[in-house]
Amino acid sequence: MNRKLYLTSYDIRDPRRLQKVHRFCKERGLALQYSVFVMEGTDADRGSLAAGLEELIDPDEDDVRIYTLPQGVEVVPMGKASPLPPGVVLVGVGGAGRLLVPDEARAE
Repeated sequence: MNRKLYLTSYDIRDPRRLQKVHRFCKERGLALQYSVFVMEGTDADRGSLAAGLEELIDPDEDDVRIYTLPQGVEVVPMGKASPLPPGVVLVGVGGAGRLLVPDEARAE
């Protein structure tokens, strides 16, 4: 099973739809910014993510994008926000990245 990292971002016009999309993404990934999430999964997981989002948005008003991140992607954070919360790191696994690994797990 080939797991990959996906970056999902959105611009939702309606506050109710925005709240639903945010909740949906928060259940499936890690918020990097309010409307930007990183998620880990297979191509099938990405398909399920896209299908679920498609049900929540208005395609005439909203903009949602899912990017497959390349292996070894480099993140250059700037400003006050950290790219990942304390205790969470990205580590290489099987040609892709691995998400949501606590710091203490790296020692194992």
